Amino acid sequence: MAVRKDTIFERFLAPIFKNFLINQDEMRRLYESIDWKSAVARLSNPTLTYPSYYTDQNFHSIEGGYLNVSAAVSYDPITQYALPPGEAIVRQGLIDAIQTQPRRILDLGCGTGSTTLRLKRAFPQSEVIGLDLSPYMLTMAEHKAKKEGLKIQWRHGNAEQTGFPDRSFDLITASLLFHETPPAVSRRILRECYRLLTAGGEVVVLDGSQKMLRQTEWLTQIFEEPYITAYAAESVDAWMGAARFGAVRTQDVWLIQQVSRGVKPLAHQLTETELFADLEAIDSPQWAAG
Repeated sequence: MAVRKDTIFERFLAPIFKNFLINQDEMRRLYESIDWKSAVARLSNPTLTYPSYYTDQNFHSIEGGYLNVSAAVSYDPITQYALPPGEAIVRQGLIDAIQTQPRRILDLGCGTGSTTLRLKRAFPQSEVIGLDLSPYMLTMAEHKAKKEGLKIQWRHGNAEQTGFPDRSFDLITASLLFHETPPAVSRRILRECYRLLTAGGEVVVLDGSQKMLRQTEWLTQIFEEPYITAYAAESVDAWMGAARFGAVRTQDVWLIQQVSRGVKPLAHQLTETELFADLEAIDSPQWAAG
């Protein structure tokens, strides 16, 4: 898969990662330890149509984005250095924001499963599902979960239209997803979250601080992120409010990141218009395929 050479990352940071920070031999051994062909075939949803925003753009200087093995193998080694003060601390910020004891959890845009695994460790009795558009990233996520002996379901799907039934989950999370989707898509994902959550259920989103990104434009230029400027210009709080979530709140995680949380209102908290909209959804449920 071709890599562009004119980005800031490729010109200045990639040599540091490749020569000093990333163990290339370890990455090669990881690659060789996985039967990629069979795993990708098994995890792929043959009926899935990839959205154009996902296939027509490069992500992180890799042409074709996440639909290749190299992206899946290199994602974790790079990300551990790309989330100051540390990936574990930042991802724990999402876990700490959760205020319920969920029975069913859906992690959207789960990637290689770094947050999904944390959710399962934090709520070992819960059913946890990780969903992503890339079967290659899901293959890596499955590999990591098996190594830890964690039972997690991995689904190849689109966060805008998951195919799960209404009110299927008590908690839905998304880590580092919204800055990689156009704002219109992010808003549709939150509307899908509202449909999928039970009354009183939570949606928790971890991503880059929109306020900080607006104040430090250079941060948006380091990695090739086609939608990050549009993401920075808007507000996850506003998106959640428009999707009818209540108790919406965003808090900083070490200044550079933010965690946003919203709650699907209980029935008695809904307005008459919202209540009728929910009743209409009950009369026309969307059932999961397979």
